[in-house]
Amino acid sequence: MAGSPYSPVFRAGDWCCISGQLGMTPDGLAAGFAAQTQQLFVNLDLLLQTHELSVDQIAKTTVFLTDMADFGALNEAYATFFGEHRPARSAIAVAGLPFGALVEIEAWVYTGT
Repeated sequence: MAGSPYSPVFRAGDWCCISGQLGMTPDGLAAGFAAQTQQLFVNLDLLLQTHELSVDQIAKTTVFLTDMADFGALNEAYATFFGEHRPARSAIAVAGLPFGALVEIEAWVYTGT
């Protein structure tokens, strides 16, 4: 978010940390869990492309969910986005997320060889 006190992407040596991504569109938060999940993967992919990174370089993700009943739907969208690539992942239930979001993802990207 513009004016926020953090970096959306921070490089440190061979690592690149991507701050939490929500299902935000130019018009605001996407409606519902499925739409938010789809949009956060679009947003994550755009950040990767902007910084000349790829999905296959993601080593670890952390996903935050406001309702663990959405875990199965998350897994389906996650598998679609990552394909055969299987980074390490943690999924954490939280009481709330910014802007009333239902799901958020952050990622660690390894840029070395």
